[in-house]
Amino acid sequence: QVKLVESGGGSVQSGGSLRLSCAGSGYSGYTGVTYSPYCMAWFRQAPGKEREAVATVAFDGRTDYADSVKARFTASRDRGSSTLYVDMTGLKPEDTAMYVCAAGSRAYGGTPYACNVRRSSGRFDVWGQGTQVTVSL
Repeated sequence: QVKLVESGGGSVQSGGSLRLSCAGSGYSGYTGVTYSPYCMAWFRQAPGKEREAVATVAFDGRTDYADSVKARFTASRDRGSSTLYVDMTGLKPEDTAMYVCAAGSRAYGGTPYACNVRRSSGRFDVWGQGTQVTVSL
């Protein structure tokens, strides 16, 4: 059974930095093959706001970012695994949210979907529990 577990959240002051990790475990449907999803993403959700994708990393390392975090967040993943990271710098109070990692396949129902922040959350089928990030003034 595939599982994602986030860590690294906490409370920082504005301008501070944090590194979140998402440790994946489990195997694909093929015995002995480590789960390495096509697309992994960091989502965040603040109270009273919709969940938004802030960064994605494809299987080949290509990344995409929401405009709100570009140049401040750097996402990466270990090749051939389901371990995902995001280095967050220049944190702002508006970055305060629960951060959740997710993993998705290349295609659903025979239709391929690109790995970017515009990919619908419905195209991710494994989710972590989340880690809280709080940024104070």
